[in-house]
Amino acid sequence: MGCQLCETRKPRRYCPGVRGDICSICCGTEREETVDCPLDCEFLEEARRREKPPDVSPDEFPNADVRVSESFLRDNEKLLLFLSGSLLQGALETPGTIDTDIQECLDALIKTHRTLESGIYYDTRPSNVLAGAIYERLRQGVQQFREDLARRTGMHTIRDADVLGILVFLQRLEIQHHNGRRKGKAFLDFLRRYFAEFQAAREQGVLPAPPVGSPVLP
Repeated sequence: MGCQLCETRKPRRYCPGVRGDICSICCGTEREETVDCPLDCEFLEEARRREKPPDVSPDEFPNADVRVSESFLRDNEKLLLFLSGSLLQGALETPGTIDTDIQECLDALIKTHRTLESGIYYDTRPSNVLAGAIYERLRQGVQQFREDLARRTGMHTIRDADVLGILVFLQRLEIQHHNGRRKGKAFLDFLRRYFAEFQAAREQGVLPAPPVGSPVLP
């Protein structure tokens, strides 16, 4: 029997994405293109280690007017960890989510928070159902963070500008990790691996750095 995808070459490995045996060429060319690859696939994990991040110029970033410095990230580390964790959880709990859904979610949230700064609130929800589900998770996450902060410190709010800055930073991280594949989940995988390492570090009593990867901070 031939490869389940091309039906010509000899199959070499089992593909959990198609639930059948495929050849190594189809594994490489169809990975995250026509095949919805699970994040724990051993061949996907091997490919991730060889995958080169896109060459992104800071001039090409959207929302270039929002300044995100290293000191800003340090000052807002808890907010960054909370929102990136909420983003990861929302994506993992929304079956079928890929990086472009996350991209659309962040873009809509940034537009919404920009209206807060202007004083005229407008909720820009994504038309994409998957992006909309993650959007709602993050929107609720911001509210939960505000309430937790008020309960712990007596402060009633966090600055909308700080939330906007963290959202823009996450947007830039997504752009830096986007692999260009139609069903790509490289950014989602980056967050998943970071928080696995984060949990392991906490269990060892080590405080890890926030998920900045190789940030570009215009």
